Amino acid sequence: MVAETHYDALVIGAGQAGGPLSTALAGAGYKTALIEREHIGGTCINEGCTPTKTMVASARVAYLARRGADYGVHTGPISIDLAIVRERKRAIVDSFRNGSQHQIESTKGLDLLFGEAKFTAPKTVEVRLKDGETHTLSADRIFINVGMRPAKPTLEGIEGVPSLDSTSIMELEAVPDHLLIIGGGYISLEFAQMFRRFGAAVTIVQRGSHLLAREDDDVSEEVANILRTDSIEVLLDTSTVRVATSASGTIALTVKTSGVERTLHGSHLLLATGRTSNADQLNAAVAGIALDAHGAIKVNDKLETNVSGIYALGDVKGGPAFTHISYDDFRIIRTNLIEGGDASIKDRLVPYTVFIDPQLGRVGLTEAEAHQQGRKVRVAKLPMTHVARAIEMDETRGFMKVIVDAETGMILGAAVLGIEGGEVCSILQVAMMGNLHYKTLQEAVFAHPTLAESLNNLFMAMDK
Repeated sequence: MVAETHYDALVIGAGQAGGPLSTALAGAGYKTALIEREHIGGTCINEGCTPTKTMVASARVAYLARRGADYGVHTGPISIDLAIVRERKRAIVDSFRNGSQHQIESTKGLDLLFGEAKFTAPKTVEVRLKDGETHTLSADRIFINVGMRPAKPTLEGIEGVPSLDSTSIMELEAVPDHLLIIGGGYISLEFAQMFRRFGAAVTIVQRGSHLLAREDDDVSEEVANILRTDSIEVLLDTSTVRVATSASGTIALTVKTSGVERTLHGSHLLLATGRTSNADQLNAAVAGIALDAHGAIKVNDKLETNVSGIYALGDVKGGPAFTHISYDDFRIIRTNLIEGGDASIKDRLVPYTVFIDPQLGRVGLTEAEAHQQGRKVRVAKLPMTHVARAIEMDETRGFMKVIVDAETGMILGAAVLGIEGGEVCSILQVAMMGNLHYKTLQEAVFAHPTLAESLNNLFMAMDK
């Protein structure tokens, strides 16, 4: 029988919460173990933010190179070496991952184990290491940061057809001839535009009436327009019926729009229909940990589960599934357990950026959400064609939109669909954090010519 090793703290998963939490706990004197199934850094560094945005950058270079003549710069024929794009991506991922792993391994009082953990009791886990050896660990406090994985849709024929997910598509050695994508969320759109810029024909099949279904209609519609101007086929209100491999070897995806079926043919199929929590791989029921209807771990405002002393951080507890939220979860635990504070996830702002080009930066309420809450609002909206810096850069697609409380003048939310939209939206977020009246930004002196300066005109447009 394997002896049980007891720790003060046990962290399962070395994602953007688990990694820094393990070093912080060890630094505070907790005897700590960190268990990681595969790679340090979690989804963000290995399969999410870092690799995708690295490849998005390569795709933008290709886009600008093809547009050289618009700026009076003439270039030769543009070709894409996807193997080199992939190697650049891998090198950056390795650099980030190895740096994080070195920090963890050099932290005193912290044991790093590579293996798969499953609960055998509320405060006890069995860890099967990569070499097959099994260890039993127990702890006074356990922190779960095991993330999510791509979900596979229920579709007739899907098991017999080769398909890609958000991880495997980044390992392609050559650009697809025609990429079919099921799903209309931010993962779908980022890969759609990326591979279109690499030279693939791309078709998006979205069951709903809008892309990015949680956004306001005007934002979703403008995103679709931008993708269509990039020669991406966007099929809305279109359901998938079945998929098969045709006699010629292509992927045949049968879809239905307005009751009419037709078959799309492509060389590759990307499944981008959402993600599912990895909580089901932990044997959580044995520990008595409650899950919601989607399989995510339920937590309170302090990130503690229904089992005292067991916490869940990051994507495994359900949305919002963003790296910066996972890291903020770590900060909340650090504040409460190590620093004696009283931090909470309640009412925190959740900013995010969809890294299409131009970017969609978002924070706070949408216009629709504000109306659903019965708020009286004013809406400021400015097309990027009215932004001097965007005109100078010849990047005028999209618009800025801010939701303002009509009674207090406080900013409730923003959507910036434009060049560097994520950065501009961050300025609005800081204003929200500081409870600034919108007129403070309307009358602020920003450097000229910058994108930030456009906030003056944005709020002036609301007062007309």
